[in-house]
Amino acid sequence: MKQFILILLSLMLIGTAYSQDEEKLTVKPSGRILMDAGAFHADHYNDKFNDGVAIPDVRVGFGAQYGKWKSKVDVGFAYAKVSLKDIYVEYIFNKENLLRGGYFVHQFGLQSATSSSFKITMEEPASNQAFFNSRLVGLMFLHSKGPLFGTLSLFAENEAIKQTTDKLGNEGYGMMSRLVYRPLREPGKIVHVGISGAFESPRYSANPEDNHRSYALKSEFPTRIARVAAQQADITEAKMLYKFTPEVTAAIGRLAIESQYYFVTVNREKGLPRYQASGAYALLRGLVKGKSYAYSDGDSGIGTPAPGSMEVVLGYNYTDLSDHKANILGGRVNDWSLTFNYYPNKYMIWRVRGSLTKATDRAGYDDTNLSLIETRFQVKF
Repeated sequence: MKQFILILLSLMLIGTAYSQDEEKLTVKPSGRILMDAGAFHADHYNDKFNDGVAIPDVRVGFGAQYGKWKSKVDVGFAYAKVSLKDIYVEYIFNKENLLRGGYFVHQFGLQSATSSSFKITMEEPASNQAFFNSRLVGLMFLHSKGPLFGTLSLFAENEAIKQTTDKLGNEGYGMMSRLVYRPLREPGKIVHVGISGAFESPRYSANPEDNHRSYALKSEFPTRIARVAAQQADITEAKMLYKFTPEVTAAIGRLAIESQYYFVTVNREKGLPRYQASGAYALLRGLVKGKSYAYSDGDSGIGTPAPGSMEVVLGYNYTDLSDHKANILGGRVNDWSLTFNYYPNKYMIWRVRGSLTKATDRAGYDDTNLSLIETRFQVKF
């Protein structure tokens, strides 16, 4: 691990030195640190929700650009483990179109427009965690011009970055797309509607009987100090997964709303009933200090508020992974949250979140209510 970090830092220094000689090559180091502290109370499994502090994410990396070519390497460190984050190369055809290849977050819904450290509710909604794919190896074409934004991705399953095919078997594959219409993108006047769709073949499983014949959909309680699953659905005898999510964003002055609905269906073999799951969230956000909300064309979503801004976010999420007809009871989650965000400058954010999460209808587990208060200070450059 130490050798890998030393090599990465050496490459960054070499690249920086080279950029001084070659004007067309630019190299920029990047990094982030997240520091959390929280207190919890649960009516069941309280031994798992212990008060404490954590540094759930530390990253170091660099971005480079040479003419129309651009690349990024990002490595994370958390809980004594090193993990690969964004690793990709992209070709920029013009201001409106680019092609990206590598290991990165592909566009599927509004939440894919922001990285994990920029979630306005501190942690992403449970519905997005359950139905999204995180990073995948693949190709993505992106178009952004005027009121129209669209992406198309071809990808391999997540395990493709972790294992060779002699252990993995034939890799799972899929396709996804995000389409957005954004007729108003002025500061304080934002209207944005979109829809995303995807399909993917069954995923890898450590159980040989279920390997590439199953899916696991899962979300955790909204904290990274204690990593505890709130719900999990294991779908066996699977043939293909299909999903879609409509999205809406609107802002007037210093008030904004963001919302998504998710629907997933899985076709199964041996005459078994298909599995279906759904979820939704709504976020009402307001700036108690600062200017109007502004739009980010590149990400197709509301941009990070200006330095000095203070924000309050009221959120609700519902996720249902229990399908009684298919006899798969992954559980239901209801989550209510109130988050305060302070943006002192463009490199730092301070967040405070209070929430109540109810997890019910999960086979083999008691219904659980978790209340928490948590704070995070983060630095990103």
